[in-house]
Amino acid sequence: MMNRNVVYFAVFFAMLVFVGMFQSWTVAFSIFNLCLISAIMALGVNIQWGYAGLFSVGTTGFVALGGVAAVVTSMPPVQEAWTTGGARLLTALVFAGATIVISVLLWKRMAKGRIRGLVVAATLIIGFFIFRYLFDPAVAEIESVNPAAEGYLGGLGLHIIFSWIVGGLFAAGAAWMIGKVALGLRSDYLAIATLGISEIIIAVIKNEDWLTRGVKNVNGIPRPVAYEVDLQQTADFVRAADWLGIDTVLASSLYVKFSYGILFLIVLGLIIWLSELSLKSPWGRMMRAIRDNEEAAAAMGKDVTKRHLQVFVIGSAVCGIAGAMLTSLDGLLTPASYQPLRFTFLIWVMVIVGGSGNNWGAVLGGFIIWFLWIEVEPLGLWIMEWVTSGLEEGSDLKDHLMDSAAHMRLVTMGAILLLVLRFNPKGLIPEK
Repeated sequence: MMNRNVVYFAVFFAMLVFVGMFQSWTVAFSIFNLCLISAIMALGVNIQWGYAGLFSVGTTGFVALGGVAAVVTSMPPVQEAWTTGGARLLTALVFAGATIVISVLLWKRMAKGRIRGLVVAATLIIGFFIFRYLFDPAVAEIESVNPAAEGYLGGLGLHIIFSWIVGGLFAAGAAWMIGKVALGLRSDYLAIATLGISEIIIAVIKNEDWLTRGVKNVNGIPRPVAYEVDLQQTADFVRAADWLGIDTVLASSLYVKFSYGILFLIVLGLIIWLSELSLKSPWGRMMRAIRDNEEAAAAMGKDVTKRHLQVFVIGSAVCGIAGAMLTSLDGLLTPASYQPLRFTFLIWVMVIVGGSGNNWGAVLGGFIIWFLWIEVEPLGLWIMEWVTSGLEEGSDLKDHLMDSAAHMRLVTMGAILLLVLRFNPKGLIPEK
């Protein structure tokens, strides 16, 4: 079994080498870096589903919160925005939080009855109007500050790597709030709830310009590695590139991507190490027991809902870390890019193909599926060019077949998923 698993990873790296030799090493390293991030996302979903059987489809929202963390942690603060409306906006947010806390306390401490409901409702309604009175003018003032380039509060100006931790904390906090409400639901209802809340998170990110500039995007997010331009102007680096016989521009690009790869490998290695320790611990065995038979676990005195909340928060935090890493790699936050197809469906395919319940299977699935997602389209285009080589230029059939190459990604993912579910439903590296 171990030898077979090694073969799987060896085949993947062989495919990367093939891309490097016949396409470009820049493309190969870019694919590898995104494979590492995808593997971390797959680990997060595997922790939720593979460990505990939680069917959550809100991965997109948690990844997006990681992206938000990169902005609010590492971008420099916009001083004018803070001066004009920052204090009032913070006051509004604190007031909103206080209103919610007071409403919860009233609900818990007042006697059941109509009066309790009326008092809580009145508190929420009055609090909402006061909140909007404070919030709306502050937002208008902030978004009016150089809207073409700024129009938001900015961040704390910390090192971008701190945002990876903050991204995990943001996602964990959101997961805790969601879990307190939704984890008592049946698995199918939980999936619907997490999908809906994920879409709400994306909608907030798209529309709250004061936070993330909305659809205007945030550019220039600091890097954890050097910039290519700086490397090209460094005498020692130029001499090293000349000594190796590599063009300076190409060498700088490869160096940056290699540096990202090292950082991502460290994070992936740390997460998979902790995941393996937890899976083999009494806690991991308990989670699998709950997954296999919740009623029996509850009868043995286990708090099933509490344990589900734990694993839901942990898995979401891992996805949040991956989201912050992805944003730091891209150097920009694009709220419109957070699509369920990429950050939910594909991640689930990775876990299913790799093998749910097995951390190494999730990593393998992340590697293979993302590699195919990137490479299938150019391969499909090449195949269609070969198939249609005998047809006349401009013919309807040839145009139709060439246009269909763009759909090869979805067709391939569907075919892989069906084949795995039919012939190897436990995945390439099944749970031990």
